Amino acid sequence: MLSAQERLPDARRYIDRGQYLTVHAPRQTGKTTSLAALAWQLTAEGEYLALHFSCEQAEPFGDDFEGAERLVLDLLRGAATQAGLPPELLPPDPWPESAVGDRLRAGLTAWVAKCPRPLVLFFDEIDALRGESLRSVLRQLRGGYTTNRDGFVHSVVLCGLRDVRDYKAASGGDPNRLGSASPFNIKVESLRIGDFTSAEVAELYGQHTADTGQEFTADAVERVFCYTQGQPWLVNALAAEIIDNMRIEPPIPIAVDHVDTAKERLILARATHLDSLISKLHEPRVKRIIEPLIAGIQPTIDPTFNDDVAYVADLGLIAPGNPIRVANPIYKEVIVRVLGSGFEKVIVAKPRSFTLPDGRLDFPRLLTEFAAFWKENGEFMTGNAGYREAAPQLIMMAFLHRIVNGGGYIDREYGVGRGRIDLLIRQPYTAADGTRSWQREALELKVRRTGKPDPLVEGLAQLDAYLDRLELDTGVLVIFDTRPDAAPITDRTAFSDVRTVSGRTVTLLRA
Repeated sequence: MLSAQERLPDARRYIDRGQYLTVHAPRQTGKTTSLAALAWQLTAEGEYLALHFSCEQAEPFGDDFEGAERLVLDLLRGAATQAGLPPELLPPDPWPESAVGDRLRAGLTAWVAKCPRPLVLFFDEIDALRGESLRSVLRQLRGGYTTNRDGFVHSVVLCGLRDVRDYKAASGGDPNRLGSASPFNIKVESLRIGDFTSAEVAELYGQHTADTGQEFTADAVERVFCYTQGQPWLVNALAAEIIDNMRIEPPIPIAVDHVDTAKERLILARATHLDSLISKLHEPRVKRIIEPLIAGIQPTIDPTFNDDVAYVADLGLIAPGNPIRVANPIYKEVIVRVLGSGFEKVIVAKPRSFTLPDGRLDFPRLLTEFAAFWKENGEFMTGNAGYREAAPQLIMMAFLHRIVNGGGYIDREYGVGRGRIDLLIRQPYTAADGTRSWQREALELKVRRTGKPDPLVEGLAQLDAYLDRLELDTGVLVIFDTRPDAAPITDRTAFSDVRTVSGRTVTLLRA
């Protein structure tokens, strides 16, 4: 555990000032745990009555704001009772009668009047409310704040997946026009619970070591942070996969190889958290940001662009800040695997048939088989793909997944404005002396688009730099031609050997 004060260092300052604020973060980042701990701490200190509760049960009410406000009041009473508060701190029983659409404000006003401490409320999962229900709750909180500041709730913290800027959309506003005022424009600040730093990952894993005696090597901790960039659920899930499912138990230290295996298992298992993220990939607002990232092109900048970026960042798919980039390597891999999974299902090539006796991949054969597959299926698949701008790259990566996933790894580098996808296949095999070695094969994928010059010269220079970094002597450049006036796919798909500026001989596949 990290303390609530560490995760929300500014929240206490705003609460002490009696201010209203929002806290948002992607799913599975520790919002509920941190808020519940902070509420408990505030109440235990004796200065405030702080209560944390979830609005999630009110989601089915939709526009039935009368039912929603009654349930919210019931949830408040239930949380207060469950907290074991003394009678003088409990809410009024029954809640006072008031007009429909004003019961929450009236109830909270009555509670404040009888409570000897300032009341602090944490509305968790506030964005589970929808339509008129959300609008009504927000307006009643705003009404209590603006008309009876001294006799209303001292501080309110609204917590959800999204920033308050999106509440307008959830409460019935036009999601494509989010610039106008929010129904909760009294908030003083919007706090985002961040991902763990590398030091915090080490601290959390160090607590496991202190409890069990089982160590994480320094390299393993570094690899976890590299794969997760500190995303809390992933940090925990990798450790749980290693200890609980792979059964690496004390006193065996957890090493880099364990982390690599756990990462692959986690991606293949498609855990609930990962599924909840990828279910968003075909939302238009998400696709407008993710598709250019994969294709390596510049996104369309229109009046909704910044709102789309903020929304996808609030989901946790992209990292905060500039440039736009996928949040972490695990998400980067999950995204392309999921988007290519439909293609992979129709690939009949058998992975074992590409494995040589010592465990290496028959890489020339893999390329030849892909070219044949592309000639037969490429035009149909790209024409029916959801992410058309990135379809050729997704199809080739799906083919590689099908072949390599039997025991190897594929590392990917892609991003907005890169103009390419860099791939590194790492395949373990047994060397002549019986030791474990690694076969490494590098590919660069580029696309020739309408109105753009042939990317061959640029691609060779980029591949040269990639091979320099990997310290490899050769690689593969694949150029997909998506121009409507390109030669037929059966005529243009062909291999040749070309030389880079530095003198390397590399394989060119024009497709």
